[in-house]
Amino acid sequence: MKFYSMSIKLWGEIKDPVHGYIYLSELEKRLIDSPPMQRLRRIRQLSAAYLTYPGAEHTRFSHSLGVMQIAGEIADHLRELGALNEEDVSKARIAGLLHDIGHGPFSHLYEEVLEKRGVTHEDLSRLVIRESEVSDMLKDQGYDVDEISKLSIGVLNGKILLNQIIAGQFSADVMDYLVRDSYFTGVEYGRIDIKRLINSLDVTDGRLVMDIAALYALEAFMIARYEMFKAVYFHRTVRAAAVMLVRAMKYVDDKLGLSSFRTVDEFLEIDDSSLMNRLLSLKGARDKSSQIAYELTVGFRNRRLLKCAYEKIVHRRDTFMLNILNRGEVRNDLENEIASRAGVDPNFVMIDVSTATSVPQSSERRMDEPQIFTKASEGSKNILLFRDLSPVVSSLTGYLDIIRVYTKEEDLEPVKKSVRELFDRESTATKISY
Repeated sequence: MKFYSMSIKLWGEIKDPVHGYIYLSELEKRLIDSPPMQRLRRIRQLSAAYLTYPGAEHTRFSHSLGVMQIAGEIADHLRELGALNEEDVSKARIAGLLHDIGHGPFSHLYEEVLEKRGVTHEDLSRLVIRESEVSDMLKDQGYDVDEISKLSIGVLNGKILLNQIIAGQFSADVMDYLVRDSYFTGVEYGRIDIKRLINSLDVTDGRLVMDIAALYALEAFMIARYEMFKAVYFHRTVRAAAVMLVRAMKYVDDKLGLSSFRTVDEFLEIDDSSLMNRLLSLKGARDKSSQIAYELTVGFRNRRLLKCAYEKIVHRRDTFMLNILNRGEVRNDLENEIASRAGVDPNFVMIDVSTATSVPQSSERRMDEPQIFTKASEGSKNILLFRDLSPVVSSLTGYLDIIRVYTKEEDLEPVKKSVRELFDRESTATKISY
């Protein structure tokens, strides 16, 4: 693969198992070598998935390199079409490299602990870019730090194309994590044709559109997201480990200050290992919350995981189940009632719901629908909606959410019985205050 700009001096290269050689500019190399970026080597891309898929030990660091590479390829393709310039290509690569620099330990699991602060990893990415040594590196090369921080999460005003490269429907982020996660887990569903998708992109009215000639590749891309959600991201055992760790963190967040960092430097000290060490330091604690958190953490570490007592795939029109999905207080009340009926410890009855978008056209969390173009005889583009061209993907619209109930193995049967009594009666919905 050619370096994205032959006018920029090549300062190094990295061999990536997914994309091959990734060539670096001087600034990119400096950013990669900075402590905030090196910290991402200590944060697993798929948090708890390695307990189910032993190969899933890859990190946010390697994913960031991949996003930089794909963002550069997309931007360079658009430069050749005359839609972007060389500076835009450089910005896209840097933003792709830095897009996950604000991830906390165990990736998205830590974000569930940060919810009470109203903070996301995107917020933290912007903060790290603006307030760490990354800021000085960008300034030294003449970049606007605030501009790069906004572009890194796809919210740069007036730059729709650049935003779409980083965080849009055809984003470099999604393209990389599908192929990378597929490669390291050994699951085949994410092996999409990235080159075909990139080379089929064009621009209409300042937005990305896809050539109808690549319809099958785009269809495979959408289905890959759906299949990877089911097979990896919300796999039953993967989530068993995830809910245990999240619950452990929430129980002792205030006591251990897991999310109470006050500065960027304090935040950057937290990674997978340091967080686990804090949780394991609870051994011998006398208060109930710490004891439960420690038990859950040791179970996570030693892969003694909770078992699934109930699972339901939910269509969005199911009002009762939709209520469970969207309202944490309803889930808490149900956990207590399930445990009471089953005669088990309510601290080890956990309702888990999918919080990530599984299918791009999910009705409640709809993303911009992909637009397809055909060329008219005079060279103009006719724009069509993807759903009108793809019956396969259209059939997935409105799906897919999953609700599961987890508990200890020794409590599995009474909890199963309790859940069936609560969830499968027609009168259940009347017991929930909407």
